[in-house]
Amino acid sequence: MSIEHTDGSFRDSLATIDKRGNRLWVYPTKPSGRLHRQRVAVALALLAFLFAAPWIRVNGNPLLLFDIVHRQFFIFGLIFWPQDIYLFVLATIALAVFVILFTAAFGRLFCGWICPQTVFMEMVFRKLEYWIDGDGPRQRRLANAPWTAAKIARRALKLGIFFAISFLIGNTFLAYFIGADALLDIVTSPPTEHLTGFAFMLLFSLVFFGVFAWFREQACTLVCPYGRLQSVLLDANSIVVAYDFRRGEPRAPFSSKDSRDGKGDCIVCGACVRVCPTGIDIRNGTQLECVNCAACIDACDDIMAGVNLPPGLIRYASHEGIATGNRLRFTPRMKLYSAILTILVATLVTLLATRSSVEATVLRTAGSLIEELPDGTIRNLYTIKVTNKTARDLPIELRLQSPAGELALLGPPLEAPPQGQDESVFAIQIPGSRVPAGNALVTIGVFSNNEEIATVRTSFAGPSPRGRQ
Repeated sequence: MSIEHTDGSFRDSLATIDKRGNRLWVYPTKPSGRLHRQRVAVALALLAFLFAAPWIRVNGNPLLLFDIVHRQFFIFGLIFWPQDIYLFVLATIALAVFVILFTAAFGRLFCGWICPQTVFMEMVFRKLEYWIDGDGPRQRRLANAPWTAAKIARRALKLGIFFAISFLIGNTFLAYFIGADALLDIVTSPPTEHLTGFAFMLLFSLVFFGVFAWFREQACTLVCPYGRLQSVLLDANSIVVAYDFRRGEPRAPFSSKDSRDGKGDCIVCGACVRVCPTGIDIRNGTQLECVNCAACIDACDDIMAGVNLPPGLIRYASHEGIATGNRLRFTPRMKLYSAILTILVATLVTLLATRSSVEATVLRTAGSLIEELPDGTIRNLYTIKVTNKTARDLPIELRLQSPAGELALLGPPLEAPPQGQDESVFAIQIPGSRVPAGNALVTIGVFSNNEEIATVRTSFAGPSPRGRQ
């Protein structure tokens, strides 16, 4: 049965921590219902994608890979390099604005349906717990029972399965950073051959095991920054899991012999509290701990059906909608977020569409000095690094476009492999009469198969003004 706080004192503490700071473990009742079945379907699709994505290739490239060590990032088969950092920055800003807009409109819908923490906790680990330990009340009795051989065996089985799944998650997580092939090599080789990889594999597994076996809902209520931002992102027009206080109050227990005249639809059964995975009473209003899992909606609808009252006493709705009866309103704040997001997405799409397939970086060779040849020609040495973002070999040719002079390749021929890099050294010689004092700007064309694919501008060092005098 729930503990009601009509004075708002519930906001002074967390439902999972007592007044002395001790943790209160949550043993929610097993959820069921229409929304839960839909969440299961969404979770299965997300889990399938999560575990399959590292093994999927698009045109020979990983679907998703964030290879920080080699500074290569594959997103939906497209390769990105550190030179594309401006795209990452812009995409991150656009994502942040999207999250703000989505939250202002639909609250923590993401947390309840898509967040990996909720999906794994509620759809994998919690379901295994129901299978091994039974429903919530039985779990509570088992937790309070003395340690017997049966309890130890049950705990060992549960934690063993939890660690095995955490190990699988940790391996998959690692695959997103080193690639599926490298992961397979680590898994099939002795640990001594890949000590670093094995250490990370073990570290990730222990972290996930700790989160899902012990930390659990505390990750949402104490750590998650998204949850902490709810107080500034939500307003009265945001759609959240909400209790219809106009319809539910005043609360009164149900009796088939008594009339409901003058009473609200809430029959004080406590089903919405017993099923909550974070231990809150949604009837107290929107709270930081609520992850919008909708378990209370299903539980309440089931009770309403049993007492012949209409469903929806707890539902997705805004506070303003419940108070006034109005549906989702496109507020000025949402319009502003939408306009900013539209501009960011349009800019990002334009930059992606016009993104160069080749990046060439030219720098003066470290430690080199300008040379004045016997015929009066001035020579500078350069190092060039070419990044090939395409899926084909690119033979590279350099041509000096301005000013008039000569460009001679001194290092090996440039042959940028598909999605790879190559570098070499070259010299630019310009007649001394055409070189101004100090630095001059030179333009170099980067060609492949007689097609100009990039243009690079860099400085050319001439004699100092004092030397010319």
